[in-house]
Formats: sequence, structure tokens, C-alpha cells
Amino acid sequence: MLAFGESLAFVSLLLPATVILFGIGGLIGASGIGFWAIWLAAVLGAVLGDWLSYWLGYHYKHAIAHVWPLSRRPDLLPRGERFFRRWGVAGVFVGRFFGPLRSAVPLAAGLCAMPMAPFQAANIASALVWATGILAPGVLGARWLL
Repeated sequence: MLAFGESLAFVSLLLPATVILFGIGGLIGASGIGFWAIWLAAVLGAVLGDWLSYWLGYHYKHAIAHVWPLSRRPDLLPRGERFFRRWGVAGVFVGRFFGPLRSAVPLAAGLCAMPMAPFQAANIASALVWATGILAPGVLGARWLL
């Protein structure tokens, strides 16, 4: 649910999930809980959050910018749209790793009617890398310390 919220437009602006997920990585390493099930849950949450953000952008277009909390950050969606238009599929992949762009780029991809297959390819590939990068440091650090 944290990875879903971190990737979902609107919610990601309010939820400090990145820090919590780093901490969960440490808890995994310290407690001996299985890594792969939690990693898979993080991947699926991230993929679903970006897909739903894409869908919202695709169906609501620029009207989505008037919905809270995006309405309180009027620069965010135009920044995501510029980033997406410049970088395309690579922007969808890279956008996941940069704070506020994480939620704005999938919205912009939907808003710009990016074809679903390339979007999902970048979405899934970036979620795999992101989940590893967010959980593995805590696991490895906790195991190294213990």
C-alpha cells in the first residue's frame, strides 16, 4: 500500500512513503522476514499507482490540475508534462526516481495519450529497479550491522 500511495498522483504529495520504505528494508534485514514477497508487493504497488495515475491523466486531461492537492502545486503538472514531452518513455522510467515527478510524469503521459504498451514497459521496468533500490539498502545495512 505504501508503494501504491507513493506512486499515485495526489496521494504521493501527502505521503512520505520513501522514508518509511527505506525503514521497512532495515526491518526486513534485522528481523529475517523474507525479502522477495515484500519486494514483489512494492513492485506491484508502484506499477498499479503509476497505471492509475496514467489513467487519470488520460481520462481527465488538464482538468485534473484543478483537483486538490494538485491545485495547490500548479507548477507540478506542467513540469511533468515538459519532462515527459522531452524524454518520452525514458522520462517515464527516470521520473519514478525523482520526488514530485514520480506522480506527475504518469499523469502527463496519460494526458499526452502515450500508447499503453510503451508506458507499461517503462512503468514495470522502473518499478522493478525502484523497489530493489528502496528496500535492498536497508536489508543489506541491517545484515551488515548485525
